[in-house]
Amino acid sequence: MAETIKKSGFCRVSSPAAAAAINLLLAMILFMLTRIAFFLENYSTFGTQMSWPLAWSMLRGGLVFDLSAVLYVNSLYLVLTLLPLHIKEAWSGWNSAMRALFTLTNAVALASNLMDSVYFRFTGRRSTVTVFSEFVNEDNIGSIIGIEFVNHWYLVLLMAAMVWALWRLFVGVNAPSGLRRYYVTQLLALLIGAPLAIIGIRGSATAGTRPITVSNANQYVNRPIEASVVLNTPFSIIRSIGKKVFVTPDYMTADAMEREYSPISRVTPDSLAAAGRKRRPNVVILIVESMGKEYMGAFNSTLDGGRYRGYTPFLDSLASQSLTFRYSYANGRISMDAMPSVLCGLPMMVEPFFLTPASLNDIEGLPSMLKTMGYNSAFYHGGHNISMGFSAFANAIGFDRYFGLDEYCADKRYRGMDDFDGKWAIWDEPFLQFSLDNIARQPQPFLATIFTASSHHPFKVPEKYKKLYPDEGSQPIHKVVRYTDASLRRFFERAKREPWYHNTIFVLVADHTNQATHPEYLTDLGLYSIPILFFTPDGTLSACVRDDVIAQQTDITPTLLHLVGYDKPYLAFGCDLLATPAADTWAFSFNNGIYQYCRGSWMMQFDGERVTAMYRFKDDPLLRHNLAGQDANGQADMERRLKAIIQQYLGRMNNNRLLPVEKPKSTAK
Repeated sequence: MAETIKKSGFCRVSSPAAAAAINLLLAMILFMLTRIAFFLENYSTFGTQMSWPLAWSMLRGGLVFDLSAVLYVNSLYLVLTLLPLHIKEAWSGWNSAMRALFTLTNAVALASNLMDSVYFRFTGRRSTVTVFSEFVNEDNIGSIIGIEFVNHWYLVLLMAAMVWALWRLFVGVNAPSGLRRYYVTQLLALLIGAPLAIIGIRGSATAGTRPITVSNANQYVNRPIEASVVLNTPFSIIRSIGKKVFVTPDYMTADAMEREYSPISRVTPDSLAAAGRKRRPNVVILIVESMGKEYMGAFNSTLDGGRYRGYTPFLDSLASQSLTFRYSYANGRISMDAMPSVLCGLPMMVEPFFLTPASLNDIEGLPSMLKTMGYNSAFYHGGHNISMGFSAFANAIGFDRYFGLDEYCADKRYRGMDDFDGKWAIWDEPFLQFSLDNIARQPQPFLATIFTASSHHPFKVPEKYKKLYPDEGSQPIHKVVRYTDASLRRFFERAKREPWYHNTIFVLVADHTNQATHPEYLTDLGLYSIPILFFTPDGTLSACVRDDVIAQQTDITPTLLHLVGYDKPYLAFGCDLLATPAADTWAFSFNNGIYQYCRGSWMMQFDGERVTAMYRFKDDPLLRHNLAGQDANGQADMERRLKAIIQQYLGRMNNNRLLPVEKPKSTAK
């Protein structure tokens, strides 16, 4: 045997089934190593609430999902190895070919796990097949990956060690010595191995059960976000290939659903009177990249024993002059979730709207609705014009003009690509000034939406500001938050001198959260906690922090329609924050297969079939006490409303009913 190892570089056994079992065990061990790396890389998210019972549960669940993924990834290798055909083992190059196949397929799978260890912090979930569409229009991904190779060199070394292990520890098969014995054992191995492989892929040997899916990971954890530790990336990608993104549930009849919840609303006459102005107000919406609420001192006076000041002195001052909300949330975790939520009232549910077939549905948004009132509109984003699908979506919802990197570089007053951050977009400070130049040329009334970009990975500031904004705090993002805050200060200082300023409604909202430090912002709800500010220089809105209202990104469109006096029906999965009773406001998010729904003082988590958790989130901000079942009536009411919201959303997505038309005649269940 030793001579065989020396000559071939790997050991061999007589039984192909035994070789396959040993090699699959090797793959399982390496998959588990990547899970440990995933956990350690994101320890701040998972480690604070870890316990031995939870760790054991995660381990059991991880083995189930790893076995399924390993069998998926190695299915071709298994078929070829167990195929009863002796001439393949007799071929001198057989073992080398199988070794190359085994190493290549598993190396790709393991690399995807390690890459998600880093990417997870930006998405809060394991990647699915839509990840290949998410960056299809980006030409900077190679450089971003290169930077991460350098920043996470230890993961690169781990990957190299695992590839070496796949190659060096692979077990080959000796040429058969007796054909009769070979075919008997191979047939038995195939008859036994095939059903076992199917069971492993399905994740269960119980008849009548469905194959495990991504959502099954939640049964092994306490919080939805922890499901990402149980899962692995190859499984998440493979199980989402070819799957229908939106499946309409059948929770209730159409009539019952409409009675419980309808996304179609209309501004009431009283609301129109409350919004009375001599002229139609302009609207400027600032969607600020990664501006989690944790970074603002204005909302965190109790953190660190009252010593916390945050990283946004200007936004803190703006908040003191604005209508803001103590409980305000994003509807998604990535940038492309924000545009549909903020501008159309469509939250992220299951997958980002941009990446689903529903993105081709008939749709209207704030610009198309305001156009009927004489508004002209423009969207501003300093990235490449096809970046993130923003320009296509802006066109779909009726923006008259789009200003991106191309338009910036064409403006001779600015420095063109010299102001490019090297990865994503034009730096915030010059692009915000460029936006003001073009806003000044828009006829009033206008809608201008600006999406900033600098407070983003890889967390760099312009060269001239490196000494002014050095690394500080505990997270790399803090210095770029300071830079963006200063850029917004300069934007408003100049805007104040514009003739349109005092007749303008400003909305400032983050697209999503990012790196967090304090436990309150690392919970399943805290990971969605963002600022939402409504600022009117003429004092139309009183400055205050409302703690009786729950606000979300999808409330912005209904609230602005109130303020401008829009008088037609509209569709939005959100509330008019100025006219809706506080007790009826709510927030929604979709967290690793779990629907999260806040209303009143409760936060509900629902897996699509049953309520998995109920928290009094206002009194229990760390979500430590699951009170599911303790308020049976209140829980039933919330569950019924949430089911209606889900059924409305998914049904309308599937049936192209995203316009506020009369509802069709219902049919009995």
